[in-house]
Amino acid sequence: MTFPRIASFKNYTAFTHHLGNLPVPLPCAENVENGPDSPLAQSIQVHDFTIGNRFCILPMEGWDGTADGKPSELTRRRWHNFGRSGAKLIWGGEAVAVRHDGRANPNQLVINSKNLSDLESLRIELVTAHEAEFGTSADLVVGLQLTHAGRFAKPDCHERMQPRTAQRNSILDARCGITDDSAVVSDEDLTALIEDFISAAYLAEQAGFQFVDIKHCHGYLGHELLSGVNRPGKFGGNFENRTRFLREIVEGIRSQTSSLKIGVRVSVFDFLPFKQGTDGFGIPEKNGDPRLLFGGDTTGTGIDLYEPLKFLSLLESLGIKLVCTTAGSPYYNPHIQRPAFFPPSDGYQLPEDPLCGVSRQIQATAELKRHHPKLVLVGSGYSYLQEWLPHVSQEVIQRGWADSIGLGRMVLSYPELPADVLAGRTMPRKRICRTFSDCTTSARKGIVSGCYPLDPFYKKRDRNLSNSA
Repeated sequence: MTFPRIASFKNYTAFTHHLGNLPVPLPCAENVENGPDSPLAQSIQVHDFTIGNRFCILPMEGWDGTADGKPSELTRRRWHNFGRSGAKLIWGGEAVAVRHDGRANPNQLVINSKNLSDLESLRIELVTAHEAEFGTSADLVVGLQLTHAGRFAKPDCHERMQPRTAQRNSILDARCGITDDSAVVSDEDLTALIEDFISAAYLAEQAGFQFVDIKHCHGYLGHELLSGVNRPGKFGGNFENRTRFLREIVEGIRSQTSSLKIGVRVSVFDFLPFKQGTDGFGIPEKNGDPRLLFGGDTTGTGIDLYEPLKFLSLLESLGIKLVCTTAGSPYYNPHIQRPAFFPPSDGYQLPEDPLCGVSRQIQATAELKRHHPKLVLVGSGYSYLQEWLPHVSQEVIQRGWADSIGLGRMVLSYPELPADVLAGRTMPRKRICRTFSDCTTSARKGIVSGCYPLDPFYKKRDRNLSNSA
């Protein structure tokens, strides 16, 4: 099974001819406009914010914090680059654990009173870099993503999982080393964790962040609770119970903060966990349970947006206007979450053209936007488009399929992409992310994450170094 690389399409005609053969349509503008009147340069008004353009930097971790959860110089370099990118919405910077046992790795940032000044200085460095490049930060909006890693927690050691799960899941339990119910978070533990999220949000406001993202994606605890149909008690079973965690966090944040806004990044659909088949290509686990897939259909490899649409209605009723869409999980079905030509070390060979994965996320977000036009929706999954990213992004914005274009892996190698596109500058081919997946493979091996193939700074680093900065 082979698919053409993006770089092989030398012109618009060749690229769009290939797009026409995809099972899911993908729009593409022939010419990218630039300047203040261009579609991607238009501002967004939400709450009392002005977001100055249609580019957003998604949360990008480097597995490079200190043992006690403070940012290192590598963390600061990454946030500095976010600031100088030209994007006017920073969706959380990176995932920050609300307590130690919620860290996805022992170098993840943690928000607490001891680390508060460090997180504040991280935000200030980003804003200062933005002001130095663009003259003002009045139309820059910066949030902080709050998380608990749940079943994928590794707070103390890269080699040892310490999972805290929302419910049992036979396929994922086997991968996480779970053999009994002791890893399942009790209702009492969730009630305490809600207070931790509320406290973290209070601290985030003190550090100057304009909003917090209550993370509900990628298989982490918030996301797993959304699919907790088998969980007993007040946090599982029906939709009302499965969203109680979020509702109580939101209520608490509103009571403890003065002007902090709330956003949610959510996996709006999910597939069964995939594994390597006998030929190395990805195949779904045949014994997986489709009922445990939020936004998944009964086949286990299709989409049903009934509950995601219901979830967005809930967010609107809670006064939440900022939503970032994504899909699946990097741990068990990365091809639907971050389409890539080259799989990470713990992945599998491509079961489909990665453009199908890009289109799937874009189309799902468009459908959600059609039903919820008042929400500000940030889309994900664009990096694989490479040279054609601005072309597709412009068409998505012009059609009203999303409000903002989220950039993740791309900004590790080429942080200035938004500024260059808006100014009409040519994108340097040698800096465009080719989805080599080294940023993921390095992290899976306990090495700080970065773009080792394309970023000269990381090229000079020894990949055998530990996670120390």
